[in-house]
Order: sequence, then C-alpha cells, then structure tokens
Amino acid sequence: MNATNVIDVHLRPVTLDNLAQCLALRVSNAQTHLVASTAKSLAEAKVNANLHSLAIYDGAARGYEHPTVPVIGFAMYELAAGVGFIQRLLIDQSQQGRGYGKAAMIEMIRRLRLHPEVEMIATSYRRENEIAAKLYAGLGFVPWPLATLPGEEVFVRLP
Repeated sequence: MNATNVIDVHLRPVTLDNLAQCLALRVSNAQTHLVASTAKSLAEAKVNANLHSLAIYDGAARGYEHPTVPVIGFAMYELAAGVGFIQRLLIDQSQQGRGYGKAAMIEMIRRLRLHPEVEMIATSYRRENEIAAKLYAGLGFVPWPLATLPGEEVFVRLP
C-alpha cells in the first residue's frame, strides 16, 4: 500500500523473470470453475497476438527491475475491433479480500484508455460469480446486451 492507504498495484508483462510465479497463482477451490488458469491463459496469449498478459504486483514493485515483492495476480486483455476486452483477472487466494482486484481493474481500464484504437472497454464474468458482478458494477460497467447470449457468461461494458 502507498502512503495514503489506497491499494496500489503495478502491472508488468509476463516474462521469464515472473513466469513461474504467475503459473503458481491459485484461487480457492470454490473459485476454480470461475476463472481460467494462468497456464491456459498464457497458452492462449502465445498463439493470439491480440492477447496481452500481465503479472500483477503490489505497488511496492514499481521502479525495481527485479522486484522483491511477489506476483499477487494475473490479468489478460484483448485488443480487437475497437474493443479493449479484459479477458482475465485472477488474484492469488492468499491476497484476496485486500482490494487488489479492484485496483488491478482500475489500472487496466486506465491503460486501455491510453490506446487510441480502443473505443469501448468491456469484460465478462460467469453468471454465478457474484463477487465479479459487484466489482464490475461498482466500477461503472453496465450490461452489454449485444454480446450477452443466454448461458453462463454475462458481458458488460463501460458506457
């Protein structure tokens, strides 16, 4: 945390330096069906140039070439057809409930807004994931009916 007690995160590309830590991230057993593993996500990113994977650190990592603080989460977004789509957000089970998920979403939204080709920011979550639904609604996401089909996944976008 920074001096004002606001949760601060630092995002970096996944590299050989942090790959093992990213692969070791785990959610609780009750959450495993709600989010893809980092291994699956990284495999998808390897074959799809539109996908960008990020390691999430506490803000204390900022400015250090080799951070001494561990990776606490993983995120991945896609840039396609004018949409910055946040594909994945995973905070390790040992770090959940501290505000890192919200802070990481805020930082990803900030970064996506810097891309001139991004005309809309969107994400999705599994219908039964009440925590994600509350998080995204609290950040201003609204239903995206164009993308939502009957089923398990709910699509939302920033207006």
